[in-house]
Amino acid sequence: MAGASLALGLAQLSDKYQQQLGRPLSIAIIEAVKPDDNHPGFDARSIAIAHGSVFELTRLGIWPKLVSLGTEINNIHISDRGHFGMTELNAEQFSLSAMGQVVELAKVGKVLFDELNSSTAKQTVKLYCPAQLVELNTDAQGHTLTLNNGQQIRTQLLVAADGANSKVRQALKQDIEKVEFDQVALVANVQTDKPHDGWAFERFTDTGPLALLPMSSVNAKPRVSLVWALDNEQAQALKTAPKAEFLAALQTAFGNRAGRFTDVGERVSYPLTLSYMPRPIYHRTVFIGNAAQTLHPIAGQGFNLGLRDVVGLIDAIEANLTELSKTGSQALDCGQNSLIHHYLTLREQDRNSTINNVEFLVRGFSNQHWPLVAGRSLGLRLLSWCPPLKAPIAHKAMGWKSA
Repeated sequence: MAGASLALGLAQLSDKYQQQLGRPLSIAIIEAVKPDDNHPGFDARSIAIAHGSVFELTRLGIWPKLVSLGTEINNIHISDRGHFGMTELNAEQFSLSAMGQVVELAKVGKVLFDELNSSTAKQTVKLYCPAQLVELNTDAQGHTLTLNNGQQIRTQLLVAADGANSKVRQALKQDIEKVEFDQVALVANVQTDKPHDGWAFERFTDTGPLALLPMSSVNAKPRVSLVWALDNEQAQALKTAPKAEFLAALQTAFGNRAGRFTDVGERVSYPLTLSYMPRPIYHRTVFIGNAAQTLHPIAGQGFNLGLRDVVGLIDAIEANLTELSKTGSQALDCGQNSLIHHYLTLREQDRNSTINNVEFLVRGFSNQHWPLVAGRSLGLRLLSWCPPLKAPIAHKAMGWKSA
């Protein structure tokens, strides 16, 4: 999503400045797999798009293409299992129609792929798909990328949006820091016996956070997307447990606030780590999204932080174009050192703050040491007792932007 959003956003920027440049920007996107029409149905994987991200996607002309795929998050309930701490965040309190949207990745991927293949985008964006990078050669003026089909691409700026195991990062031998949380995420879609009514839930348990996101119904039956942090032994046991046993364990851990859990789809697990590049830039290269940082899902900030990377890079390129327009120059070099460092300056504070906040939440809410338990329970209660305290927390969670 990050790479496709960037390509489409740059295509829009190209249209805006084409007359000044005398030609459109030349954008290539390499994608390994072409999306097919076989939708995963009940087992569709979902992500939460914060209010601020919806604002930015709208500004890039992308959200209008995706809006029909969204399920609104109108309310968020936060609780600490076995303790008195709980609070709610409501869209109405902040004069919003929704605090965010939940979208299914397979549907979004198909829409973005179709947009990249549209006649309008094709004037600026060349899509190489299916294709994979097999060799990367770098010199002072840029990079030469060799694909597995033998084609070569020459570029002044290389943007790595190729995920947590970035081949670009490995080819350029760039460092990455990792923090292990000794937790495993168990991910699945769960059917409930009552509508979710736009409620999302974050429940802190003794194994770690348990999150439920509202999803679209399948065959008129309500669904929620589950992310459950567990220790490795528990995760493996629940991943393979009979459905009835799994649903009973989930009901015990979560409670009845979302109704009764009646069915579960495919269960997938992955180890939870925080990984990040200390400097997500290199010679004529920018790393964005999961290639630059992979977050614990506790606050649902992964894609939202990655989209802010996308917007930051577009803003840095546009600032360079604005400067060129003052001199009448057409000599745009998107990979020049000053532009890349401007991008780093734009992103540094938000990126560091988000990474630190997520790590703090994981440590604070996965710890059963009684002073921490008492402190966080009191903090959640204070939010309920004093609504004005919610504003900065809600704004941070929503990546606050006002349209």
